[in-house]
Amino acid sequence: MPLLSFSFFCYVFFITISQAKAGDPVSCDNDRGNYTANSTYDNNLKTLLSTFSSHTEINYGFYNFSYGQDPDKAYAIGLCRGDIEPNQCLTDINNSFAYLKEQCPNQKEAIVWADELTLWYSDRSIFGIVDTDLTIYLDFEFERNSTDVDAYSDALSKLMRKLKDKAASGDTRRKYDAGNRIDPVKNESIYGFVQCVPDLPSQQCDHCLEEAISKIPYCCNGKMRGNIFRSNCRLRYEPYLFYNSTIVLDSLPTTNNTSLGEHSKTRIIIATVVPGVTVVLVLIFICIYLRLRKPKQNFEAYIGKYDDGDEEAMTNVESLRFSFNFILLATNGFSNSNKLGQGGFGVVYLGKLPTGHMVAVKRLSTNSAQGDEEFKNEVLLVAKLQHRNLVRLQGFTLEGRERLLIYEYVANKSLDFFIFDSTRKTQLNWEKRYNIIKGIARGLLYLHEDSRLRIIHRDLKASNILLDDDMNPKISDFGLARLCIKGETQGSTNRIVGTYGYMAPEYVMYGEFSVKSDVFSFGILVLEIITGHKNSASICHGENMEYLLSYAWRSWIEGNATNIIDPSLNNISQNEIMRCIHIGLLCIQENIVDRPTMATVAHMLNSYSLTLSIPSKPAYFMGSGPKKLPDMEPLVADAAATRFDESINQVSITEPYPR
Repeated sequence: MPLLSFSFFCYVFFITISQAKAGDPVSCDNDRGNYTANSTYDNNLKTLLSTFSSHTEINYGFYNFSYGQDPDKAYAIGLCRGDIEPNQCLTDINNSFAYLKEQCPNQKEAIVWADELTLWYSDRSIFGIVDTDLTIYLDFEFERNSTDVDAYSDALSKLMRKLKDKAASGDTRRKYDAGNRIDPVKNESIYGFVQCVPDLPSQQCDHCLEEAISKIPYCCNGKMRGNIFRSNCRLRYEPYLFYNSTIVLDSLPTTNNTSLGEHSKTRIIIATVVPGVTVVLVLIFICIYLRLRKPKQNFEAYIGKYDDGDEEAMTNVESLRFSFNFILLATNGFSNSNKLGQGGFGVVYLGKLPTGHMVAVKRLSTNSAQGDEEFKNEVLLVAKLQHRNLVRLQGFTLEGRERLLIYEYVANKSLDFFIFDSTRKTQLNWEKRYNIIKGIARGLLYLHEDSRLRIIHRDLKASNILLDDDMNPKISDFGLARLCIKGETQGSTNRIVGTYGYMAPEYVMYGEFSVKSDVFSFGILVLEIITGHKNSASICHGENMEYLLSYAWRSWIEGNATNIIDPSLNNISQNEIMRCIHIGLLCIQENIVDRPTMATVAHMLNSYSLTLSIPSKPAYFMGSGPKKLPDMEPLVADAAATRFDESINQVSITEPYPR
């Protein structure tokens, strides 16, 4: 089970929880041999890590101790980044030890590099030695590659070597430095840090980091972010600020200089603490605390007006946060071979978790039409929803400029992939189509009435209906959804968003949305499923051309509704199909009061004894002819035309406008 951490919706992350998470680089050394559970070495290792917290005199984030007797003696190093507060460092080391034991269950030597810490244990002494055999790279497929590789590489090299010189000159408590330099091409900052294990001699620290820096052109040339890990040192650089101010250490007593590098029972006693330094430390810790707390407070305030400060709901959302490195590895570095599809928001990739489960990762581009508000909206809403006809959010990532949504993998793509294709639609017989209609109705009913929150989707369409292995429907894409406070069933907005042709007239013209807006979209979907025609595409009717709504209504009132049924259905179960056409027409009526609720629709679909009322004229109805629907034109003037592309991925290609 991945160990996930949470620090939510701070658009530039100054600091994040640093415990190891699923996907962080791990090395399990099989050459050192294995041990069995509850063996002497296993017990020594557990005892050793549990004693770290007793060393309260250590305030610099470096722990190097051993426990037991040879040949079962255990050695361990825990090293936190220079901006991590001591108590947090200990907590995260303990959590990372559990994760490392899970990943390397019986190897005597193992190491994990989390975002802000390194944890290494072994059955051999690993203190003060140089280990150059192990080097791990994280090569990012990152859209913001440098436009001038040589100039960027030169600036990066100068930054890294400046940080290296400062880190290597550190004492035996800390060999770390972080800073930034301006990219001369884009005039933007490059942020980076370097770090050595502090008991490494200065010359060897310099050599370790120099070798790591020299590898950058081979692993990450031109990339604007990179991570290189070695046993004794590491470096990282990003185009955004990912670290906080380095925590200030008090002066090192000269009488203890010679003993600070010793391992095991070494104790460092700080003789005096200058009052001024104490004040500085307190202020730094307060700043760190506020930076950690502020995003969560904003987050709680956002959901509080709907949930009355529900702490359980907060916890559920917190548990969904994945590290960016985890998803990077799950998607094979966002490789093109894992690409499932692309839309206005960015790209969708197939990912494989360590458990073997497949996921669909929606990676929002930096210029995505889906903004921060929609991203936050989708995480908040979908995290609370549990229904078999709603796509399930597995997690999310919000790190720097990276915004990822991780969904369950739905194998059969989306409804529009089948229903609007002349060949693939034959795979959907009436039984499957009827099951899809009823499943969508159940999902909407849950959103409107049965979930703990009343949710109006506002972007229901064929490309947002995903189909699982058994062709069961799952409603997806909640970026435009709106919560209603308890007791409310409607709202209004000056920002009209959605997809051309699926929006109810009162929403298009006046910005008024309600549960009946979703009912209207559902009615459109029902007619599309039955006819196999897009609502935006013209239909040839004799010598005339009509749009779906007009064609369906005209056929109904003329008693020729069977004409609109998809020929591939061969009029099987005609009475059931005709009843669904009737229900669809009731849902798209122009008058909002005349439309049924989803509870009534679900009852209509499941009870043939219920008598249906006579539908009135649908919205957007106009006479036959190849004309555009005038009621829709004001929206087009405000936004780019919507494309009705087929989805080729397992989450929707939403093309809303504007977002």
